[in-house]
Amino acid sequence: MKRISIVFLSFALSYTPILAQYQGAVEENLAKTITASELEQHARTLASTEFEGRETGTEGQRKAAAYLAGVFESYGLPKIVEGTYTQKISFLAENWEKINLKINGTDLKHFQDFYAWPSANTDVEMNAAKEILFLGYGIDDEKYSDYANADVAGKAILIYSGEPFLKDSISAVTGQRGPSAWSTNWRLKVRAAKKRGATAVFIIDPDFKANVMEVRKSVLSTRMLLGWGEEPEKWHVNSYFINSETARKMVGGQLKNIAKARKKMNKKGKPQPPVVVACDFQISQKKRVRQLTGENVLGFVEGTDPKLKGEVLVVTAHYDHLGKRGDDIYFGADDNASGTSAVLEVAEAFAEAKKQGTGPRRSVLFMLVSGEEKGLLGSQYYAENPVFPLANTIANVNVDMIGRVDEKHKDNPDYIYVIGADRLSSELHAINEAANTTYSKLELDYTYNAEEDPNRYYYRSDHYNFAEKGVPAIFYFSGTHEDYHGTGDTADKLMFGKMEKIARLVFHTSWELANRDKRIVVDKK
Repeated sequence: MKRISIVFLSFALSYTPILAQYQGAVEENLAKTITASELEQHARTLASTEFEGRETGTEGQRKAAAYLAGVFESYGLPKIVEGTYTQKISFLAENWEKINLKINGTDLKHFQDFYAWPSANTDVEMNAAKEILFLGYGIDDEKYSDYANADVAGKAILIYSGEPFLKDSISAVTGQRGPSAWSTNWRLKVRAAKKRGATAVFIIDPDFKANVMEVRKSVLSTRMLLGWGEEPEKWHVNSYFINSETARKMVGGQLKNIAKARKKMNKKGKPQPPVVVACDFQISQKKRVRQLTGENVLGFVEGTDPKLKGEVLVVTAHYDHLGKRGDDIYFGADDNASGTSAVLEVAEAFAEAKKQGTGPRRSVLFMLVSGEEKGLLGSQYYAENPVFPLANTIANVNVDMIGRVDEKHKDNPDYIYVIGADRLSSELHAINEAANTTYSKLELDYTYNAEEDPNRYYYRSDHYNFAEKGVPAIFYFSGTHEDYHGTGDTADKLMFGKMEKIARLVFHTSWELANRDKRIVVDKK
């Protein structure tokens, strides 16, 4: 037995370097499939007149998404998002263009006397309304309904926020201690009023001063947010939060009756009959809505190791740009047809490995995102709605602008700025360094990785949405130039040989991340 073990050990030791040599040869051969000519083909197509600058939400962007999906299909990659290659995303901004509310002849001031969420309201002109029904808390639940003895169809209603509580903070709605959803989600009340046919809801907010500051910030913001909107015309009646002073002006002589009704609700835990309030009010409001829709395009290579394929490496680049302004086209060849082309070529190398039976041990998601120029929105959407859990995402490799040279490196194009690799994981930094030393031999410039860098590039590309969630990320970038965000950023100025070297480095780093025995550690905050 002893002799057999020694012989076996001797064989294993001699076999290990042979296996490593073979694996290294496979990796090098796969990297050679990434060529300047194919990078040029992709980049020239994406930065062509036909795609009109690929601005998110335009026909040019949709054409680019279709092209990218076609490339992934030609690689034989599966459609992993509802039978497609695209993850649909929406970007929405809703602000008030005007909002005027007059009560009994007095003009009220938005954010001072009342506030209203644009997202939960529709445009309206409502004049000469003569009365309002006070309807308690506006709750419509099986166990407790303020609507039980009231017909509110075609009428405006006045309600309190929250819900009635009995002794020991027992909810009259649930019979349990603590607030129910009717307290924590005011939209339930607005939807109930809509269902019952009310025309408007005025909600008395006892925390008006505290709440109005947060509302003001959101309502006045011009930032686009992720999402499709609340469809208020379908689900919500128009709603207005008012302070206590405005409520007193509204109800006038009925204040005592309303206070008495509320006191009974809280004491007995039962709804009270509505109180009719004579009140003239006019509402005039109009929203400004900006909505863009886009697509992230996803190509997936499933891992081959049963124990590791549940872990995912995400390789990204944004394919959108600035589009057209009049007759001028912002082609975005370097920003970011260059990075997009690199990701396509790296994806092809991984797909080829899978076909040859030497695919990566871990799974790899190649994701080309839109909305980057609108505020990193496409990658933000994925980070908040991942196809694969972020807990299983080992790293993000991001490529944004690798086709030109900046002033600092005008005499040496064989360089790349590396940003973020050591921010969360010392191993990610070391892996990229080793890949470059072994294969690419580029100058790795860490200038923009410095915490004090005034350009703050670490926070300005899609990798940051992963890093912010605790996923280690590395960002490849060759710097800005005179055509940055200009009409002169055209494909004829790209340096495809340079792009080939950088794309191969991206491949080697990604290959190591996808094949090493253990996922890289997160050892930094």
